Amino acid sequence: MAVYTDVSDLALRDFLADYGLGKLLAYKGIAEGVENSNYLLHVEAGFFILTLYEKRVNADDLPFFLGLMEHLSARGLVCPQPVKTREGSLFKPLAGRPAAIVTFLEGVSTRAPLVAHCAALGTALAELHRAGTDFPLERANSLSISGWPPLLMQARDRADSVEPGLAAFLAAELAALEELWPRNLPRGVIHADLFPDNVLFLGDKVSGLIDFYFACTDFLAYDLAVCLNAWCFEPDFSYNVTKGKALIDAYQRARPLTPLEIIALPILARGAALRFTLTRLVDWLNVPPGALVKPKDPREYVRRLRFHQQATSPGDLGLAF
Repeated sequence: MAVYTDVSDLALRDFLADYGLGKLLAYKGIAEGVENSNYLLHVEAGFFILTLYEKRVNADDLPFFLGLMEHLSARGLVCPQPVKTREGSLFKPLAGRPAAIVTFLEGVSTRAPLVAHCAALGTALAELHRAGTDFPLERANSLSISGWPPLLMQARDRADSVEPGLAAFLAAELAALEELWPRNLPRGVIHADLFPDNVLFLGDKVSGLIDFYFACTDFLAYDLAVCLNAWCFEPDFSYNVTKGKALIDAYQRARPLTPLEIIALPILARGAALRFTLTRLVDWLNVPPGALVKPKDPREYVRRLRFHQQATSPGDLGLAF
């Protein structure tokens, strides 16, 4: 979450007039994250989250994202629910951006995941995958391997200003992954961005999953690989295999991996590290003037990527087989 687009109180009051939420009492921007503009709304009906969709979110994809949240909730997964206008619309324009209101969930995200958090996440991720099996819509993952070359092209000329030799390193890694990337793994709805700030906890229990605006149809095991990158590295960028094992074991208790998924997991984790290196690099080099956002350092994922280049066995990630 972040704030790129400023919203005036007058514009917001006009926007809210189409909803049955009562008067606006207060609102404030949410600075965490890097993708969309988000505000916490306090209205007479309670607390809600307002999201204005920026750069990577196409308005044509909003029925998929918002419909998915409704679908998952109906199957018992705790996630935000879209609030419809009086006319039944799930989103409408605000400040020149498509915008939607979703329900506010109780809980806090963790900045330092423990083993228990990783295990709880593994269960929640598998439940998400199971709940999404009968979702009728599909959306291609625009940030899977076919989307990485354009990102590299955007950043290549200035990549070495972030780290010497980075452009050549990323180009070589992309070429290697294009040769190694798996083709025939189980597919379905994935979150694709389930970082710690997108998982809410009460104690060590998951109280909600949020921010579904990268959700898509892709390899289910790729979602697990994203989580291993986001949850199982320590501040010194060493991989915590105990956390990885807890996450994978909990996931497998709810949805066992196939033999092909197990074999592919190291490559998927390596690819996930490249994906977030590239998107963070592009964001780092292109922060809009005046944006209330702190871009995330792409070098953190370069370090993860270097680990995955050496981790060739599923056991290196904590997967017992």
